[in-house]
Order: sequence, then structure tokens, then C-alpha cells
Amino acid sequence: MNVEEKKRYLSQPVEHIDITQFDARPLVEAMGRMAYSARDLARATEIYNRMLADPDCGIILCLAGSLISAGLKKVFVEMIRSNMVDVVVATGANLVDQDFFEALGFRHYQAERILKTGVYDDQLRELHIDRIYDTLIDEDELRICDETVRQIADALPPRAYSSREFLVAMGQHLADGAARSEESIVLEAYRQGVPLFCPAFSDCSAGFGLVMHRAARRGEPTVAIDSAKDFDELTQIKILCKQTGLFMIGGGVPKNFAQDVVVAADVLGVPAPMHKYAIQITVADVRDGGLSGSTLVEASSWGKVDSGFEQMVYAEATLAVPLIVSCAWHQGDWKARTRRNFNAVLDHLAPVEQTS
Repeated sequence: MNVEEKKRYLSQPVEHIDITQFDARPLVEAMGRMAYSARDLARATEIYNRMLADPDCGIILCLAGSLISAGLKKVFVEMIRSNMVDVVVATGANLVDQDFFEALGFRHYQAERILKTGVYDDQLRELHIDRIYDTLIDEDELRICDETVRQIADALPPRAYSSREFLVAMGQHLADGAARSEESIVLEAYRQGVPLFCPAFSDCSAGFGLVMHRAARRGEPTVAIDSAKDFDELTQIKILCKQTGLFMIGGGVPKNFAQDVVVAADVLGVPAPMHKYAIQITVADVRDGGLSGSTLVEASSWGKVDSGFEQMVYAEATLAVPLIVSCAWHQGDWKARTRRNFNAVLDHLAPVEQTS
């Protein structure tokens, strides 16, 4: 491997945008007097401010797509730190391969423009460099992330964990001295008691770590991730909180998982109201029948999202999210919110008895 060539490719780190450093309110207010996506974005900002100002509303943030590698990490960390979100549902790529990875001291890098054409992907593979569109990540460092997850699993008592419980253990690992950066979703959520759910937890770097953990213990009890426990825990939050709002970036599993808890509560015989507020930022649309592009008004037919305070914003996340969250942060409604610490609430729920 040409080490110097690898260093040349991995020389320009992605810098995360800081929404506290600019006030987007004048811009978004002006956009609200326009049309098309500008007006939709302004209305989504208004709905998010309504969520923050509603003392009864629990806010669920959904993250899908490659967001942390793109430079949005500080936005989400600030949302957790400033009590602008009560629960996070995300893909493993965002929480493990990207956020936890960076918390261990590693970085994502900007690719040269020509690299995203795919012309040099064979060369990148030879250099152990992985490409995420126009960003790059060191595969050798990602293997360290895999191994760290294995070590965390090895240290836990063997049983079934929700992804939330395992992510708490990852946050504790960072808080106990492994963190090389204070700007981490996993670390800040651990400190603030904000539950992190990853319904497809093995579909990321964590999966490799758990595979290694299991392989070393053939025939012995191991740590396992219980996706049904994930569903039950988030449903219990919905039942306890009642009034909820969704801030969804992208779609996929996080979107469906967060929406489905309304139906799950009804199935359990404890009817809960539909999500009162919902905004989704996506570039998907309805043409392929996929969930990511299904509209929020369609979700109303399933009894998941109420109509009235819902808004689709057809925009790419790195453009729309900083504007919406900057507006809300500078508006300051989050300062009057009560921190819910749902992690502590869930930890004190009576465990479900396991049958042999």
C-alpha cells in the first residue's frame, strides 16, 4: 500500500456546521413569503417551533441517510444538548460507523471532485479507503470501530439487549475515557438520558463487532440485540408521553419504526393519539411506492400521523436541516422545555419474563 498516496486522499477533513453560530431566522422568514420548497421549509420550521413550545410534546428525531459523514453531526449533538429532542431513531451507519467512529478520534474526509465519478474506486479499495459519495473514510480505522464494539459486547453480561441499551453501553464507554471528541451523538445522548434506537442495529459496523463477539463464543451465551424490545420500549415512550412530534430526515426504517408505535400502542390495548406534529426532509417521492417518499398525509390513513401540523420538505438534508434547526435554536423555545430523561424511565420499567 502506498501510505503517502493514502494520506493525500485523506487530507481534508469534513467540518461539521455549527447552527449556534448563525441565525437563519431572517432568511427562513423571507423564504416563507416565497413559494415551492422555500415556503414548505418555512412552514416546517414553524411546525418544529410549535413542537418545542408545546410542553406536552415529546419530540422524536429520525435520522436516515449518510448525515454525520456529510457534516451534520454538530446539529444533532446541539439538539440533544439543548433539549430540542427527546428520542432519536437512526440507522446504524449514522450512530456507529460515523458518529461513534468520530468519537473515537477518527474523521471523514472530503473527496476530490473527480473521485465521485467512480473512476478511482479500484485504487481507493487498494488503499483501504471507502467512499460515501464525495466523502472518504479510512477502512483500517473503521475496523478499529468494529473491534471496539466487540470489546463492549464482551464486557456485558450475556443476554438480549435492546439497541438502546447497547448504545447506552457505547456511550458509557466513551464517557469512561475512550472519547477523543466531545461532539458525539452517542456520548451526548448518554449524558442527557436521551434514548437512541437503531432498529436495524446489525446493518452497520456494530454488526461486524457482534459477529466477532458471537464467533468467539460458539456454544456459550452471548450478547444479542432484541429488535422486539426496541419496538416495545419506543411504544412505551409513546404511551407515557401521549403527545408526540416527528422530525424525520430521510425515510427508511427509522421513519416507519417511529410512526408504527401509534399502531403498536393500539394493538396493546392502550390507544395513544396519532403523532400530532410531523415534518420530513427527503429527496424521495411517491413514484416508486417506497416508504421514504410516502407522504405524511398518507400516514394519516394508517392512524399514525395527524393532519394539520405536518409538512413534507423535498430538499437535500445538508441544505435544509441547518436552516430549520438554526431558526429553532435562536428562537429559544427549547429553553422552557423539561428534560424527560426517557433512558431512566425505560430502565425502571418492569422487565418481561423470558420463557425457557
